[in-house]
Amino acid sequence: MKMKLALAVTGLILATTGMAHAAGELNIYNWGNYTSPEMIKKFEEKYSVKVTITDYDSNDTALAKVRQGGTGFDIAMPSQSHLPIWIAEGLIQEVDVGKMENAKNLKKEWANPDFDPGRKYSAPWLLGTVGVVVNTDTYKGPSDSWGILFDPPAELKGKINVVPEMSDVLYAAIKYNGGKLCETDKAILKKARDTLVNAKPNWVAMEYNTIEKMTAGDFSATSDWNGSALRQRLQKPSINYFYPKEGFTYWSDNVVVLKEAKNLENAKLFINFIMEPENAAMMSAFARYANGVEGSDKFMPDDMKNAPELVVPEDKKGIAEFMKLCDPATQDLYTKIWTELQK
Repeated sequence: MKMKLALAVTGLILATTGMAHAAGELNIYNWGNYTSPEMIKKFEEKYSVKVTITDYDSNDTALAKVRQGGTGFDIAMPSQSHLPIWIAEGLIQEVDVGKMENAKNLKKEWANPDFDPGRKYSAPWLLGTVGVVVNTDTYKGPSDSWGILFDPPAELKGKINVVPEMSDVLYAAIKYNGGKLCETDKAILKKARDTLVNAKPNWVAMEYNTIEKMTAGDFSATSDWNGSALRQRLQKPSINYFYPKEGFTYWSDNVVVLKEAKNLENAKLFINFIMEPENAAMMSAFARYANGVEGSDKFMPDDMKNAPELVVPEDKKGIAEFMKLCDPATQDLYTKIWTELQK
């Protein structure tokens, strides 16, 4: 009887400490050039888990891939604008992130967001804004406007890139024409459409590879995310990030567990792991974005602590909007404009 009791107790101990002795695999589907190798190595060594990372370039690409099923991925990182779709379509599992041990480290504003109340499905990955990036060696004039893309000065014509994230581009064109987030006024939407179509001949590209192309001088201006802009400036000090005066958006990417995940326990381990302040700081140090974990700042590189790309000026905070997807009818209107722009 004592032996049975001892075995039972031993089994209980192993069960409760099993999270520290994981093994196997974890397959991550994430934005390209966005995952810290140092942080992944630390996770692999701590839990004896082999991590494989597959890249995607947009929310739409990721959503389409996961909808097909049979991906072999365990976790992905959709933006908050798209996360409600993943939830509504049953693409991800409810894993009660908010009840995990390290959820206590989440900053108050990211612990119970509207797009995932109680953090039942997701944990914050990284956070950022969308603005304009300009090489000031090429153009030294005012750059805090979406007009850099849509009505560019002569110095920038033919040297502009636009990152092809539909929601970001449509938002910029609508705000430039005096509209609002999820605008439905047909007159404003027509102006936005005309703005984009007329501006396109001044662009040299519509692609995501901005860090390499901006620092190499292939582009002199681009729409971009702030962390990407910071990485560019650290390589080339003449590159600067600007918050458009017409309005700009901020966003969060979030870690979720796919419904088809084969390595569920390792996925949960990973989510809990990234909510440790030191590990979140590794994520930020690599990709150069802020994160939603309290206490991570003290582990951050010094060049991030007051970086203008990460610190929104006081006079611009009132025009920042949290990006969201609009209702299906409005999204259809935007998709028509987007499709025409791609021709």
